[in-house]
Amino acid sequence: MIKPALLQEPVDSRPLPASRSFPSLPRRVHAVIGFLLLPTPTYELPSPAVIGHSKPIEMVEEENRGREEGARGVLHGIEESTPVAIKELLAGGVAGGVAKTAVAPFERVKILFQTRRADFQGVGLFGSFQKIIRTEGVLGFYRGNGASVARIVPYAALHYMAYEQYRRWIILGFPDINRGPVLDLVSGSIAGGTAVLCTYPLDLVRTKLAYQVIESSKLKFTGLISSGQVYHGIRDCLTKIYRKNGIKGLYRGVGPSLYGIFPYSGLKFYFYEEMKAHVPEERKNDIVVKLACGSVAGLFGQTITYPLDVVRRQMQVHSLSTSSEGPAKGTFETLVMIVQNQGWRQLFSGLSINFLKVVPSVAIGFTVYDVMKSWLKVPAREEISIKAITEEGKSHASSSWQS
Repeated sequence: MIKPALLQEPVDSRPLPASRSFPSLPRRVHAVIGFLLLPTPTYELPSPAVIGHSKPIEMVEEENRGREEGARGVLHGIEESTPVAIKELLAGGVAGGVAKTAVAPFERVKILFQTRRADFQGVGLFGSFQKIIRTEGVLGFYRGNGASVARIVPYAALHYMAYEQYRRWIILGFPDINRGPVLDLVSGSIAGGTAVLCTYPLDLVRTKLAYQVIESSKLKFTGLISSGQVYHGIRDCLTKIYRKNGIKGLYRGVGPSLYGIFPYSGLKFYFYEEMKAHVPEERKNDIVVKLACGSVAGLFGQTITYPLDVVRRQMQVHSLSTSSEGPAKGTFETLVMIVQNQGWRQLFSGLSINFLKVVPSVAIGFTVYDVMKSWLKVPAREEISIKAITEEGKSHASSSWQS
């Protein structure tokens, strides 16, 4: 059978060299093989002298070093121009968020103990952990932690920054005052009250969300909570509280919070600074030493003020418990009611769990705060105070001269 002309392979009558001859292959294949067998050309990169716009490697490296130094200069300028108060806000917020998240499981169980949920009474710490895992899973340990972190970041930022500011203002107003722990006690107390007033609604939401227990399989509430009081998140909780009780509802329980925070915050800073004052100078920047000082500060401060924390929690969840009778009570009435109906031991319910929570929380908070201040290059307190007093003196001298 003869192929059509278009399909027939053309025959090349010119033979290839003997070393590259493949007579049985078509011409196109010969051409490809011949191309592949050609020697590979070599290329050389032109030297910088050949290309006019090229630069020697030494010059390029010098320019890169200049750019790096310029970037460092810009960062240094930003650090120098950023107000100290902003750096303290940032350091305090990070410290609060890290510390609160680290102890969230203990915080959840403590709130359930304080508020006397019927299904968590008498089960103990490890029993409570098992019950939460069984009904809600591991994420149950962090129920309400979103609201807790949302509250603690601005709270801690304001708390630490306000403490530093109040401390400087007191020194400016009373230059001859003793720079001892009493100054830290007063500054810490006022700073704690300021931070509570600014962030209390988020603390209320955190407590209400943590009080709810949801079965992970059914997503229904059990125990003391009625179906009409289900909160589905921070925004939903804030909206429902405001619609029902207005601004007053968002600050329910703020009285015992302030009664408790004034001594607690002051004592916390007092013990921490007092202990650091007795640490040898070469050990003051040791992380372990900071953790130890913070632990003792949290232990003493929380033990002294814990009963007021119990009163505050019970006031916050009063409307969620179906066992609650009558209208909401004030701080003193709630305290008396707890002692009469639940016994004085209830004022210390959850204290052992709180030790497990507060000791590492305060220790981590103070340590992270000091480390963040070091990273942000915040000047030492005494250096800032001396500078402020000097500037204040120059200002007074200038005013007197002009007058």
